[in-house]
Amino acid sequence: MQSALKLAEKGISAVEPNPAVGCVIVKAGQVIGKGYHKKFGGPHAEVNAIEDCRTIGVTPEGGTLYVTLEPCCHQGKTGPCTEAIIKARITRVVAATVDPSEHANGKGLEQLRQTGIEVEVGLCAKEARLLNAPFFKHVMMGQCWVVLKWAQSIDGKLAYADRSSGKRWITNEASRSDAHKLRRRAGAILVGINTVLADDPLLTPRPSQGRKPLRIVLDDQLRIPLECQLLQTIKTGPVLIYTHKAAVEAHPQLAEQIRDQGAEVLVYEGNGAMPDLRFLLDELSNRGVQQVLVEGGPHVVGSFLREALVDEICVYIAPKVLGSAGTADIGEPLTRLDRAIGLHHVQSKAFGEDVRISGRLENGVALEKVVESGNPS
Repeated sequence: MQSALKLAEKGISAVEPNPAVGCVIVKAGQVIGKGYHKKFGGPHAEVNAIEDCRTIGVTPEGGTLYVTLEPCCHQGKTGPCTEAIIKARITRVVAATVDPSEHANGKGLEQLRQTGIEVEVGLCAKEARLLNAPFFKHVMMGQCWVVLKWAQSIDGKLAYADRSSGKRWITNEASRSDAHKLRRRAGAILVGINTVLADDPLLTPRPSQGRKPLRIVLDDQLRIPLECQLLQTIKTGPVLIYTHKAAVEAHPQLAEQIRDQGAEVLVYEGNGAMPDLRFLLDELSNRGVQQVLVEGGPHVVGSFLREALVDEICVYIAPKVLGSAGTADIGEPLTRLDRAIGLHHVQSKAFGEDVRISGRLENGVALEKVVESGNPS
C-alpha cells in the first residue's frame, strides 16, 4: 500500500478535481503490476495496473489488488473499475479508504464482495485521506480547500520594492515552474487588486493541461483596468471580479464594461473594509470548486490567515537578503509570538538554491474531520 501511495502522488496536479489514486497488484508474493491515475478523464489506477500486468505477459488472475481509494462502480468518463477487477479475476482487493462520494460510499466494495472477491478496507487509511485531503474536505464538508502560496527572500520580503528595475521574481525558474503545479491543482486562483495593478498577471497554469481555473480578483473599489491581461484573455479562462456593492453603485458603467468583456462581477455587502472572504468561499464551494489557490500579496495573505481560512501553506524561499529593496512582509497576524501559526505534515524540497516549504494548518477541526472521519467497512 505504501508503494500505491507513492504512485498516487504522481497524479497530483494532473487529475484534479478527481482524487489521486495509486494501485499495485501482487501475486505469489511478487509485484506484477503497477498503475496510477495519470490525468483527468484518463484510465483509472486499477485499469492501468491490470494493463501493466498484461504488458509484461503476466495474468492478474488470482492476485491481490492494493488501491488507495475504493474502486469506482459507476460510468463516468471511464468505465467502472469494479468491472475491470472482476473481469481480471482478481480474488482479493485491499483498499486504503472508502470513497465518500455519493456515487460510491461503499457501493464499489459491496459490488466486489457480491462476486466473491475478498475485500479489506483501512490499511494506511489516514495516509490515503491526507493525500487527497482537498477531495475529502469538499465531498464530506462541502468546503473549498484553501492553499496559500507566496515567494519571499530569506529576510521575509515578498517582492522587489522597485519593479522598474526589471526584477520581477524573487525565486528562480525551477521554483516558478513548480508553482505552476499548484495552479494546475486548483479550480480557482485568487489575487488582490494590488497584484493586478503591479504585475498585470495572467494567472494561468503553464503548461495548461486542459482545465481552465477560475481567475479571481479581490477588488473592493473596482479599480481593475479594462486593458489588463485578465480581461483581455477571457477565452484563456473565466474571470471573476469580487467587489463591494458600493463600488458597483459608484461605477455602474465600469461594472457593465467589465461584464461586456466576459468577466463576472460578484458583489458583496457589509460595512467592513475587508472583503467577505467566507461568503466568497461558500459561493465557490457551491459552484463545485474544490481547491482555491491564493497568490495575493501581504494584505491578501494576512486577511486569509487572520480569518483562519487556510488549509495549506506553500512558501518558496530564495537565498536573497533584500532589506529596504524589498516590499513589506506579511505583518499581522504574524508579528507576535503568541499568534504564531504552526504547520503540520511539513515537507521541504530544494529547487537549485531555492527551498520550498509546505505544510497544513489544522483549520479549526477541518483537517481532523477529513483525516479521522469515516469507519472502514
